[in-house]
Order: sequence, then C-alpha cells, then structure tokens
Amino acid sequence: MRFAQLAAGAGIVAALAIATAPMTRAAPTVVAQAATAAEEAKGADPAKVLHLALSRAETGFDPARASEVYSGEVISAIMEPLLTFDYLARPVKLVPLTAEEVPKPEDQGRRYTFRVKKGIYFAPDPAFRGAPRELTAADYAYAIERLVDPANRSPNAFYVEGKIVGLDALAAKATGHFDYDAKVPGLDVRDRYTLVITLTRSDYTFPQVMALFTLSAVAREVVAHYGSSIAAHPVGTGPYVLKEWVPASRILLVANPRFRGLTWEFAPGDDPDDRTLAARMRGRRLPQIGVVDIRVIEEAQSRWLAFERGELDILDLPSDFVPVALPDGRLAKSLADKGVYLSRILLPAINYTAFNMQDPVLGGFSNAKLALRRAIVMAYDTSAEIRVIRQGQAVPLQTPIPPGVAGFDPDFRRGIHYDPAGANELLDRFGYARGADGFRRLPDGKPLTLTLASQTDTTAREFEALWKKTMDSIGIRFAVDKGRFADQIKAALACRYQMWSYGWIADYPDGDNFMQLLYGGNIHQSNVACYRSPTYDALYLRSRQLPDSPDRTRLFDQMAKQEEIDSPWRLGVATWRNMLVQRRVVGYKAHPVLLAPWLYVDVESGAR
Repeated sequence: MRFAQLAAGAGIVAALAIATAPMTRAAPTVVAQAATAAEEAKGADPAKVLHLALSRAETGFDPARASEVYSGEVISAIMEPLLTFDYLARPVKLVPLTAEEVPKPEDQGRRYTFRVKKGIYFAPDPAFRGAPRELTAADYAYAIERLVDPANRSPNAFYVEGKIVGLDALAAKATGHFDYDAKVPGLDVRDRYTLVITLTRSDYTFPQVMALFTLSAVAREVVAHYGSSIAAHPVGTGPYVLKEWVPASRILLVANPRFRGLTWEFAPGDDPDDRTLAARMRGRRLPQIGVVDIRVIEEAQSRWLAFERGELDILDLPSDFVPVALPDGRLAKSLADKGVYLSRILLPAINYTAFNMQDPVLGGFSNAKLALRRAIVMAYDTSAEIRVIRQGQAVPLQTPIPPGVAGFDPDFRRGIHYDPAGANELLDRFGYARGADGFRRLPDGKPLTLTLASQTDTTAREFEALWKKTMDSIGIRFAVDKGRFADQIKAALACRYQMWSYGWIADYPDGDNFMQLLYGGNIHQSNVACYRSPTYDALYLRSRQLPDSPDRTRLFDQMAKQEEIDSPWRLGVATWRNMLVQRRVVGYKAHPVLLAPWLYVDVESGAR
C-alpha cells in the first residue's frame, strides 16, 4: 500500500529527501541488529555514509503491516520481493530480483511459476541461531499467507485476497489460529526453489504485484522469534540491515554482510544523461555505501536548509522553495555552481480528498448527499492549488489513473468543473438552506459542519486555508482535526473520519492499481473512501479479466464516470517530482515506482 501525506509541489512521496539534520529530541534506541562494523558487506565502504530524511514518521518495518511509503522505503532496502523494476528503463520494465526470471502467464494469466535463485541468504540474525539461512520459495508463500492471517489485520491483504485459489478459504477457517502448515492449492511450493501460484481468475498484472515490498520474503523463524515486536526487527536478503531505530526520529542501516552483491549494469535509453550516468556507474559492485543514516525531518524549511548547508545529498524539493531553486523552471545558478543537479519526473501518482461514504452527514447515495459532495467538488479551486500551493509543479487530473500509467486515457474529460455559483444553486435546490448566520444547515434543519483530518506542518496549513475558502464560498462551516499522519491512516482504514486529503503512488504502473482504490472489496484496506457501488464493482471485476488493451481502458473510463457521478472523492492533481542532488552523489535518477532508488548510487568526494 502506498499511502503518502499530501505534500505540495515536489510530489506526494516525500521519502527520498536525504539529510544530516540534528535530532530534535532524544529517544531510546529500540533495536540493534546483529551486524557489526567487522561484518561489512564486501565492496561496501563503512566510511561512505548516505544521510536520508523522511518527511513523515515511519510506522514500522513489517511488510504485512506497513501501509505507507515512508516505512516502505526502509523495508525496500532490507527485504526483497521476487521481482523489481529496472532502474533506467522508461516506461518502467519488470525485471527479476531474487527470481531467476520474470514468469510468463500460463493458462490465460491464471498461473505463474516463480523460480528462486539459489545461494541467496538472509542477513545474520539471532533468530537463525548462528546458522546461515538460505532463501527459499516457502518464504514467499509464507509472506503471502501473512497478509490474510486475521491476527495481522494487514491493510495490504487486498493485493492477494480473492486472487489465489484456496487462500481465502484458509483465512476464513482461522478462528484464533492461522494454520500456516495447511496446504493451499494456489500456493504450490513444488520444491525448495519453485513456487507455482494459481489464481482464481485471469490477472495479467499479478507479476507486478509480486514486485511490491509488501510481498518481500519473510522467514518464519524470525516472526516466531520476535513475535509482537516483529515490526522493529525486519530481517531480509537485501543490501542493508537495520542497526538502530529510534521511532519517528532516526533509522540507521548498515551494509548486509551476507548480501550477494549487485553489479551495476543497467542499459541506458536514448537520454544522453542516462548514457553518461551508465558510463560512470557500469561495473560497480553494489552496495558501495556502507551506512545509511535516516532522520525524520517533517518541516520543509528544515529539509531545504539542510540541503543548502550540504547536509542533504538528495532533496525532494518542497513547493515553497521552487521559486528559489528553479527560477523560470531552470536550476538556480547558485545551486548549479556548487555542482547540484536536477532529476525531474511527473509522478505516476494522484492526490485527492476522500469523503467517508459511511459518514452519516457526508456519506450515502440519496440525492441530497450526492448534491452535497458534488457541490464541494465544484467549489474547490484546483487551479489555485496548483498555482499557489504547488507553485505550478502539478497537473490537474481528469481520471483516477495518472499519465504514464497503463490504462490512462488522454482523451478522457471530467464533467465536473470549478463553479462556485453552480455549487450554491445545487445546495439550494436540495434543501441545504442558509440560516441567519449565513451558514447552511442540513435538509432536516440540523447544523452542518464538515471536518477535514489534517496535519501540523506548513503545507497542511496552506491546504486548510484553501479548504476554508472553499467552504466559505458555499456557506458550510468548516473545522480541522489535526493529528499524526500514521494515526490518520488507521482512522481512515477504519472509516472513522469525514474528509481526508492524501495521495497514492503507483505500486506498479498499471491502472488497476488506482481503480482498485474504489473497489468495495477493498474497504478497510486501500479504499479509505469506504465506497461501495454495485455498478463500479462490477466494472472493476470485469476489468481484472483483461490485459492492458483498449477494451480494458474503456472499462476504466466507465468506472471514472461512475466515480464522478457518486463523488466519493475530490480528485486532485498529479505532481512533478523535482529531486535536487548534491555533487558527490553519483548515479542518481528519479524513478516512477521504486521507493529507494538511492540503492543504486554511490558517493564520491569531489564528484561531478
């Protein structure tokens, strides 16, 4: 799951700003893994330190339970799924990671055979009692089963629920105990290195699902050893291990001494910059960097100042600083003179505001409720958001599928437009009369106040001001409920809020990953609007039967129309990501899907 806080300008995923800002508060170190300085991975230099910052606090490092990109970035450095995406290929290309190859669809997309590479080992950990532990196919079957184990309450279960033959039936039997030893027909561990997954229906996007950090291999012994504290003890086969964790403050990673290593050999495309990058990096053994020091720095100004001081290696540029860093759309001379370079992409991501369809005031499908939600959408000035808050670093969305993603229809146009006068007429027509104080009341005469769940940072306050202006323009009292983003995710998954603005970045570059956000079967998981429409759900299930094709795109367009009719969302924008990179970082390129592209870089003194 790729929830992200509603950041401005630079994009919704704020997990790649890299910094060495001082800690703002002391807290006890929660975890120290077994790796020591003497156990550094071959090739990794402990003197090379990369400093990163998360713009929002992580929630933990259990892939079954992590539900946002900030934790996901860290997990991606420690644990590995079977597949991943090529670092340079655009459009993105699925490639093997721990699998020998990307499996071909069998039986019209209903069966996939994954073969795990031999000789891959988990990082040393007390859970293995001092013995080397080889990665096996069973570790991936176990990771899948953990998503549907009721005890985990995984917000990521929707990736596999209803898809794998026999898996849901096993979960339904788990009344107090999930039987991980029971045979699941759709999860056939043929031998130590072969996993055959049989699906309930055709699904040509399933291999992309198996590239998610959520589907990373998990050793059963580790879960048994750490129990309820598993989120603080991620153990994987990736290039790094977790050395220390001070929640919401600091995360320290060191090179995994048992990592098999990766030789940088990505093929560049037609972009001259890619060819230069590849020439610099080709043949290097990764990881080169021995230590990754991650701090949580929530305020955009603090991250910007850290970058200016040279304490940040990579900055996901906050919108407030676009005029300073990118005057006239070009890198400022003061930055260029220091060797700073820019990597820029339009994210395969969407920002939007969800209306809780189970809320007694805002939810429901009566004409009055439909009119209320539509009026709010009509009154919101998206152009002002792009111009003022995002400093021009975004484009308005016409469909829930952003540009650059399979299934995107460039000709689709929404029928709802910015029209405050029309919004007021709509509310008048459906009984939301104004009182003597100028504010509207519900059709039954009761007071009407709408509350937005928001955070405490500067960007959140800017959005609150725009929402206040929106609600004032249609005579609706407006309140803000400030809180922690991690707590708000939990409330949204439980359908306990009225309005919440947030983002979703593609887990994989396919329209299904966005259209599933409104599928009724995903309520309490990815569908935080808690929206259930028989019409939408039927179209979605039909779309899952088809590969990327004009027929599937037409179904996506019909689903977009149904979303517009019911208005469970105020659909927002897709944002540009402007990544500023210091001179000493070699090989960095912003990626549309990978959460941790810094895994493929090196640092050099006096580079560029």
